Amino acid sequence: MIAPSILNADFLHLQEQIETINKSEADWVHLDIMDGVFVPNISFGIPIVQAIHKISEKPLDVHLMIVQPEKYIGHFTDAGAYNITVHYEACTHLHSIIHQIRDLGVKAGVALNPHTDVNLLKPVLRDLDMVLIMTVNPGFGGQQFIDYSYEKIRELRKLSAVYNPDLLIQVDGGITLENIQALKRTGVDVFVAGTFIFRSNDPVHTIRELKGKI
Repeated sequence: MIAPSILNADFLHLQEQIETINKSEADWVHLDIMDGVFVPNISFGIPIVQAIHKISEKPLDVHLMIVQPEKYIGHFTDAGAYNITVHYEACTHLHSIIHQIRDLGVKAGVALNPHTDVNLLKPVLRDLDMVLIMTVNPGFGGQQFIDYSYEKIRELRKLSAVYNPDLLIQVDGGITLENIQALKRTGVDVFVAGTFIFRSNDPVHTIRELKGKI
């Protein structure tokens, strides 16, 4: 699946950008929520998610790069989230937060920063719908893909075969036409791309090209 990240969209023409995704072969809309604390940037919050939900024909894939996400999960669910992904590094009581998400009828994901070992997820892997492997350091778009990510993805796919064969593996950061096929072979199911899509001359065509590679 392809999930365009609107972090690199033109926010002066956000409705037009969402309508462009609607016309494309994209599967989800990826929304990066940043608080300026967990990551060194601030993006947007619940009102923007609500507005996007009104016009998006694609499910909303909400990625919470925030501290204390448990305080806001209900709000993002009400705003229209289909998936909610929280960061392992931001959650003291991760198991509880995963079940908080699932009890609200939303798909639950956990994201791992580049330095975080995938084996730390063994205790909760059975409870997850998705794991997001950050293939850049979180907080900003346009970064270069971290090659060590391939090893992490392979290790996670081995773990999922044992603990959760239905687990989706998502990657976010530095995804291009040059690496998407290799990532697919490694075991990735969902590809988040922002800069590569929205800085292209024709985002609909670029999404089609990415889709054609997988």
